[in-house]
Amino acid sequence: MSKKGLTRRTVLRGMLQGSAVSVALPLLDGFLNTNGNAFASEAPLPQRFGTWFWGCGMTPERWNPEAEGTDFALPPELQALARHRRELSICSGFNVHLDNKPNQVHSSGVVGTLTGNAPSVPDEFVSPSLDVLVADAIGSRSRFRSLEVAASGDPRHSYSRRSSSVINAAEVSPVAFYQRIFGTGFQDPNARNFQPDPQLMMRRSVLSAVKEDRQRLMRQLGAGDRVRLDQYFTAVRQAEQQLDIMLSEPEPLASCRVPDVPEASATDTEIDVVDRNHRLLAELMALAVACDQTRVFNVVYSPGASNLRRGGSTANHHQLTHEESVDPALGYQPQATWFVERSMQAFAHYLDILKAVPEGDGTLLDNCLVLAHSETSLAKTHDVSGLPLMLAGRAGGKVRSGVHVMGRGDAVTRVGLTVQQVMGLPVAQWGTRSMQTDRPVSEVLV
Repeated sequence: MSKKGLTRRTVLRGMLQGSAVSVALPLLDGFLNTNGNAFASEAPLPQRFGTWFWGCGMTPERWNPEAEGTDFALPPELQALARHRRELSICSGFNVHLDNKPNQVHSSGVVGTLTGNAPSVPDEFVSPSLDVLVADAIGSRSRFRSLEVAASGDPRHSYSRRSSSVINAAEVSPVAFYQRIFGTGFQDPNARNFQPDPQLMMRRSVLSAVKEDRQRLMRQLGAGDRVRLDQYFTAVRQAEQQLDIMLSEPEPLASCRVPDVPEASATDTEIDVVDRNHRLLAELMALAVACDQTRVFNVVYSPGASNLRRGGSTANHHQLTHEESVDPALGYQPQATWFVERSMQAFAHYLDILKAVPEGDGTLLDNCLVLAHSETSLAKTHDVSGLPLMLAGRAGGKVRSGVHVMGRGDAVTRVGLTVQQVMGLPVAQWGTRSMQTDRPVSEVLV
C-alpha cells in the first residue's frame, strides 16, 4: 500500500471462519508529521495532567538529594525511582506558609500545595484544587473532565475538590472503574463504525429542555437559591459538553486498547493488597488516558495520615511515625521509613505503566505531566516545610526532566503555578497572602 493511500482510517479487512473482520492499524509514521511528534495535520498529540499522592511524607535526610541541578545522587528513599531518573524532577525545600494559622495536621500540606491557601480548619478548600483548575481548561475535550482512584479502598480519599463540599469521589474497585470507563457510553476511537448511543441522544434533549427553563426558575427564587441554581446549571452545561463529545466520532488512537474485565479484588489497608489494587487501577487509568476518555487524572496510593500496614500487624504507617523510636545507630525510624520506600516503589511502578504505552515518537508518559506529592515532610513532627514534590513526564516537550530543584523555603505555590502555565492556563500569579507568587520553577521549563 502506498503512503498516498494510507489514512488514519485505514484498516486491514478479511474473512475469519466465514465472518468479515477488520483490524485497525497502529499509529504509523504515515499518520504523523515528519518529526513523529504531532499528527500529519500538525495537530498536537493530547497533553495530560495527573497527580499521585502518598501519605506521611518521608525522612528529609534520606529523601532530599544533596546536589542541585542534573548531577545529583539519588538518596536511599528515592533509589526505587532510579530507572525513571531521566523522566523525573525532584523539588525539595518548598514550604506551605501558614500565615499565622495553626498547622492543620495532615491537611495544611496537601491543601496548600493544591490550592495555594493555608486552611483555617482541616480540609478547607476555599478555592478549587490544582487538578480542577487544569480540568476546567482542558477537561472539556474528553468524556470525563477528570478521573480519580484510591488504592486503599475509601472513596473519600480524594483531594480533587472544587470546594470543601464539592469532592470528586475516588473509585476504589478495579471492576467498578473498568465498568465506568469501558461500559455504557464508551466509544472505541479505533472502531470501524461509529454509532452514537440513542439513549444519550435522548438525555441530551432532556438536558436542553431543562436548560431552557433556567430564566423562568430564576425569577421565582431568592438570592441564595439563585446562586445554588446557577451552580446546578453550570454542572448541566458541563454535562452537555461531555455528551457532545460522546455523540461525536472520536479520533483514532493507536495507543488505545480495551482491556479484559479485571478480576474482583478485595480492599484492605494491608500494603500488599493496596499494591495489587494500585496496579490494577493504574493500568486502567493509563488506558483511559490513552483512549482520550480523560486528560486529567488523580491517584491516591495512601491517604494523608497513611493507614497502610504490614500483613499481620495492627500498627499502621501513621501510628509508627509517632510511636516508633528513632534508631540511634541508623538515625531514623526504620519501620516507618519502610513504608516510605514501599510508596516510592509504587510510584516507580506507576511510571512504568505510563511509560509502557507507546504514543507518537515516545510514550504516554512523555505526553503527561504528573505531580507526585505528600502532605508533610517528616510525619513525626507534622512538618509542612520542605514538602516532597516530584514532577514526572515531559508534557509533550514543554518540561525539562531529570533535574533537582531546591526551593530554599520558597512557597510551594511556585510548583503549582508552573503546572498551570505548562498546561496552558493564562495565569501570571497564584496563591494567597505570603504564598502568592509570580515565579514558576524555571529550571524545569523548556
